[in-house]
Amino acid sequence: MTDVTTHVLDTAGGRPAAGIEVSLEARGADGRWTSLGGGVTDADGRATGLAGSGGAARGVHRLVFATGRRVDRAGRPAFFDEVVVTFRVAGEAHLHIPLLLSPYGYTVYRGS
Repeated sequence: MTDVTTHVLDTAGGRPAAGIEVSLEARGADGRWTSLGGGVTDADGRATGLAGSGGAARGVHRLVFATGRRVDRAGRPAFFDEVVVTFRVAGEAHLHIPLLLSPYGYTVYRGS
């Protein structure tokens, strides 16, 4: 089973993005998504243990970041209501998937 973690950074503000709700879901054989768990980014922008104590099994998963509540430094509401990142778990011990968030764009990558 694979431990899944994330880190959300506010690239426009140059700081971690605290308070972002993140959920981890697995796609079943029927194509439906099932929640495995989730969390909220801490003061350092990190969320750990998203799959709970069981971890994530091999297969297709997605992280759903609830970014719509964020407000930028000028007080404008977020452009992206949510960011969904779909990825494949291949049996790794750990997967770290960071999200770099700016007002009108985002980037994700497989971290270490």
